[in-house]
Amino acid sequence: MIYDYSVTTGKGETLNLGQYKGKVILIVNTATGCGFTPQYEPIEKLYEDYHDKGLEILDIPCNQFGGQAPGSDDEIHEFCSFHFNTTFPQMKKSDVNGPNELPLYTWLKSQKGFDGFDAHEYKEAIEQMLAAKDPEWDKKPDIKWNFTKFVVDREGNVVARFEPTADMKEVEACIQSLLG
Repeated sequence: MIYDYSVTTGKGETLNLGQYKGKVILIVNTATGCGFTPQYEPIEKLYEDYHDKGLEILDIPCNQFGGQAPGSDDEIHEFCSFHFNTTFPQMKKSDVNGPNELPLYTWLKSQKGFDGFDAHEYKEAIEQMLAAKDPEWDKKPDIKWNFTKFVVDREGNVVARFEPTADMKEVEACIQSLLG
């Protein structure tokens, strides 16, 4: 269950996810130098609109996809605050795939695997890049790119996985439905 996991904040403190019982949680691996980086804006809007209704956001910067989050935790925080006025908490930069992946991500991927990209201007380019590295890329639950989102309901169940190509309006509709 998600409440058994913890993550490290950008300030180096342990955040036990048990404190989010009864909340809807949006978990997203982010990067500051990605074509999807402008998604920080609608993610911040979600936080502003729904935090008081029970939404929490776990922003987990990750440098595993094209080296697009090269800065320190402080540099990443400053970038997001300056460019997107983010107010939601950021976690420590972490791996979401591979031998050093956060245990939280091992669990998330076991709950909702990869189910394809949505129609998007970057879809074909991402698929070609992934296929060049691994012909079986689409059959694995791994995180494929920055800004993959998981939505967890108030009972701690992973109810949705949105690839970075998903329309943020779909993410919002999912969150709205869970907040009631």
